[in-house]
This record gives sequence, C-alpha cells and structure tokens, in this order.
Amino acid sequence: MAVLPCVQWRETVTARFGFFGQCYERTSLIVTTNLPFAEWPQIFAGDERLAGALIDRLTHRVHVVEIEGDSYRLQASLKAKKGGGVPKTPRT
Repeated sequence: MAVLPCVQWRETVTARFGFFGQCYERTSLIVTTNLPFAEWPQIFAGDERLAGALIDRLTHRVHVVEIEGDSYRLQASLKAKKGGGVPKTPRT
C-alpha cells in the first residue's frame, strides 16, 4: 500500500477505507507494510479515527506476523557493494 501522506487525498483515503470495509469478513487479505500500526494515521491523511477503524477491521481474527531485521534485498545490496558486483535476485 504505497501512499504518500497528503491532506488533498481525502477522497483516495476514504475510497481505500471503503475497499477494506467491503472486504471485511468476506474475503482473505494479505497486507504488508514497514510501518508499525502507531504510524498508520500518517498515511491516512493524519486521520487517527479512520486509521484506528481500519486497523480494528484488519486485525480482527488475524495473524500478525512481524519480521525484524534487515531485509534480504538490503543485505544483498550491501554485499554487492562490498564485492563490487550486481545484486542477484534469488529464483523461487
């Protein structure tokens, strides 16, 4: 969910909330982010109520998986810089 915080995006923020609201208890979703829940209001135009309501819906009957540490891409990039090579993308 790549969203830049901007007050003028109120319609977009409301539409995104509407989308998640329609999905609530109807379908499975996977949401990934590098922001902790406490920082979500900043991507919803600073609206703490809207962010709180969305977090409430998204975290009802879920498994939250937190992964800590450097990302694989960051590690590969740093390793490539040290060795002078181009980082390779692993095949899956």
